[in-house]
Amino acid sequence: MPSFGRLHLVTDTRPGRDPLAVVRAALSAAGAELVVQVRVEDLASDREAYDLAGRVTDLCAAAGATCLVNDRLHVALAVGAAGGHVGALDLPVDAARRVLGPDAVLGATARTGEAGRAAVAAGATYLGVGPCYPTSTKDGLPAPIGPAGIAAVAGAVDVPVIAIGGVTAASAPELVAAGAYGVAVVGAVSSAADPARATAELLAAITAVR
Repeated sequence: MPSFGRLHLVTDTRPGRDPLAVVRAALSAAGAELVVQVRVEDLASDREAYDLAGRVTDLCAAAGATCLVNDRLHVALAVGAAGGHVGALDLPVDAARRVLGPDAVLGATARTGEAGRAAVAAGATYLGVGPCYPTSTKDGLPAPIGPAGIAAVAGAVDVPVIAIGGVTAASAPELVAAGAYGVAVVGAVSSAADPARATAELLAAITAVR
């Protein structure tokens, strides 16, 4: 299995954002400790997703980091990414595993221990759990689950739990203390004045918790 870092950066492709610049900055601070999840807007074409994912995969390879592609597993295969991540409205986890093959990293979204156990049984290698806190980077999300929700899922599975949704350097330690292996962020890095510094601060916050 490829290196699996404790900090995941999800690309922000909303209008006015520069995801590649943010990825470069984050990699300069985190290197192989970073996992980049390429996520594009729903209306983006497969060609747009392919072009972005290919460039991010190359950047990650040069830094020894891991690149995953969210939702569009055919794009993950096409660019040679390490794997992908599926949400509740994407392919079922067992189908996603068949698409990606036995050795790829496969993340799945879960909000409860029961859902987490089912995803792991179907082939998930890690779980994205959240949203932990209110966030404006994605529409239509359910209510935040907070550290207690993280603890419930982490206590039910034996794979890494990655907390997502409104996570900052200030809130990351309580999520790790609750059982999260690491955290995934969008705005905490992409909206920062200095994405490299924001990345370093997040890593420090995560690793400070024993």
